[in-house]
Amino acid sequence: MRIRIDLSYDGTSFHGWALQPDLRTVQGEVHRALAMALRLDEVWVTCAGRTDTGVHARGQVIHLDLDEAVFLKAAGRAAATPEAALVRKLNGILDADVRVHAVRVAPEAFDARFSALWRRYAYRVADGPAAYDPLTRNHVLHWPRPLDLAVMNTAAADLIGLNDYTSFCKHREGATSIRRIERLTWERDDVGIATMTVLADAFCHSMVRSLVGCLIAIGEGRKDVTWAGEMLAKAIRSSDIHIASPRGLTLEEVGYPSDDELEGRLLITRNRRQESELS
Repeated sequence: MRIRIDLSYDGTSFHGWALQPDLRTVQGEVHRALAMALRLDEVWVTCAGRTDTGVHARGQVIHLDLDEAVFLKAAGRAAATPEAALVRKLNGILDADVRVHAVRVAPEAFDARFSALWRRYAYRVADGPAAYDPLTRNHVLHWPRPLDLAVMNTAAADLIGLNDYTSFCKHREGATSIRRIERLTWERDDVGIATMTVLADAFCHSMVRSLVGCLIAIGEGRKDVTWAGEMLAKAIRSSDIHIASPRGLTLEEVGYPSDDELEGRLLITRNRRQESELS
């Protein structure tokens, strides 16, 4: 059986999602909890997006494969369904900074990573004393200078579309930096917090925080409004683009196709993108 699990976490005390020896990671905590709940020696899960150290998630999705007998046995004599029983067990084992929201049996073709149509991230910035809140300091970046969101949105428009985002990504051997950004906007809420929402088919390493760093530089007047587009066109990673702190970043949601479109989606996403797609 393929099992889908929806969860959220506060990334403050984690060294990112991925397993690391002798360090507390979200994947490590989830593996531990699943092994205990299912009475297995070990488990392995695949996630929709591997968040970095200090990054949060409200809409992370993972999957794992189980023997049906193991899944049903874990429910015990509980009156609830096996899915509800596993949610209850996992939340009883996990620390309070990780919460499981739903467990469901997924189609065999479902893949938390490769089936995803898009990921939506939000980055929150408090750029004025009235918006500074010590209770949200681990989830909102406190910035000492005011930001012009109108200028930032103008600059952000140059970054939307199918592009090579090498200028905004940390290099990884064998990985492509070609992505499609569908939405990139800044809005300010009633409290005064500026939130960047970015939706794309996928993101490369440090891409969202680099986009934030670039647009903040424009929003506070250190760079011209055309700078983001100019850096994108260069397709060369530059230290001029500051990588923003992880504390303001949250994986909000992951979108998937209908069940009957899953197999087709896998064929698309497992093919590495080429530069010829940009022509």
